Amino acid sequence: MAQRPEKLILTPSQTAGPYVHIGLAPEACGIEDAPVATLGREIAGPGAKGERITVTGRVVDGGDLPLRDCLIETWQADASGIYSGHAGADPEVGGFGRIAADFGTGEFSFETIKPGAVSLGADRAVPPHISFWIFARGINHGLHTRMYFPEDDLSGDPLLGRIEHRDRIATMVAEATGPGEYRFEIRLQGPGETVFFDI
Repeated sequence: MAQRPEKLILTPSQTAGPYVHIGLAPEACGIEDAPVATLGREIAGPGAKGERITVTGRVVDGGDLPLRDCLIETWQADASGIYSGHAGADPEVGGFGRIAADFGTGEFSFETIKPGAVSLGADRAVPPHISFWIFARGINHGLHTRMYFPEDDLSGDPLLGRIEHRDRIATMVAEATGPGEYRFEIRLQGPGETVFFDI
C-alpha cells in the first residue's frame, strides 16, 4: 500500500562523513583500483599550453585548525581563457580537478596551468581565476569561492564588483610563493573569512 505524500516526513540532513572520499576520491582512502580513481586527478595534461603552476593551501576553521578531511573540486579555463568543451579550447586542459587534503596535515596541492582571462565580449573579461568547491564533514552544502592571482588587475571583474566590503576581496587572492607557485588559504569563519558565493 502506497503512503500518502502528506504523511511523509523530511529525513534529517547529515554531514558528508567518510563517504565523500570513498565515493569521489577513493585513492585518498587507499582504494587504488576504483573505477573513478582518476577522475579529476589531471587538470592539465603534459602537452597543455601555458605556464605550469602549483597551488597549495589549507581549508581552516574559525579556530585556525585545518580541515584534514576536506575534498576540493576546481574548475578553470585554459591559458587562452576558454573552458573545455567550447570551440578553440586546448584539448589538453580538462579544467576539472578533484583534490583531497592530506589527512595528517590538512594541506592540499595540485598542478595545472595558469588560466587566461575569460572574455565577456565588448572588450570585457573576467581576470584569470580558479573556481573552488569545498566539501567536508560538517558542511552540508558545498562552499563555492574563487582564487585569483596577485599579479593580475582585478578591477574589471563583474563578480568582484558586487562585493560590498572591498577589503574582503583580498581573501580570494592567492599569495605568490615562488616562480609558478601559489598558496591559497581558505578560511571558513573568523578574521579573514574567505568570501563564498551563494549559488
